[in-house]
Amino acid sequence: MEKEDLKVLRPFGPTIAKVKIPDNLVKELNDYTDDIIKNDQKKKDLDWGKNLVGNVKQEFMIEKDVMEKIGWGKFLASNVREWIRQTNKKEITRFNIMNSWIVRQFKNEYNPSHWHNGHVSGVGYLKVPSNLGGTLQKDKTINNNGKLEMVHGSKAFLCKPTFRVTPKVGDFYFFPHYLMHAVYPFFDSDEERRSVSFNATVDQSLFNE
Repeated sequence: MEKEDLKVLRPFGPTIAKVKIPDNLVKELNDYTDDIIKNDQKKKDLDWGKNLVGNVKQEFMIEKDVMEKIGWGKFLASNVREWIRQTNKKEITRFNIMNSWIVRQFKNEYNPSHWHNGHVSGVGYLKVPSNLGGTLQKDKTINNNGKLEMVHGSKAFLCKPTFRVTPKVGDFYFFPHYLMHAVYPFFDSDEERRSVSFNATVDQSLFNE
């Protein structure tokens, strides 16, 4: 009996796209955040924490004119367009950013399981602590400190329902707005874990598919 070629197919579940944020854009977003931190009025005006579920130190909305000026909106639009093109071979004609924000997370803080508004969302990393801490039981082989966990469906044979992301500066992940996700706390470091997220809508006809 001849051996047949086996191919692993992934026809079920949502796709996730991963890209790199250009270094200059990471710097622009960090500089922008640092300027907000120093300005008491800006911190108050741009506070976005009341609209989000995270138990974290600070969350700031990014102003729309700033998104346009530094090219953040263009980065998001071009990559969402390519993600959807590769996923379903369709072209979007609309891309509207509802909001985009910065999350400042420090040790012992976390973001509980939640989902977003709009059609598409994403998260990327601007600063990551050099040490996220160890496990309480020293023989543990898995350490989820500071990681992002995405969840879809439930555990079943040949079906893994979770995807864990280890944050790295410059990495950005796009996902559909409904995808449940959470961020674990980290320990043993006074450094900041800084991320950037967004919500956006695309063509309603494509979304309805």
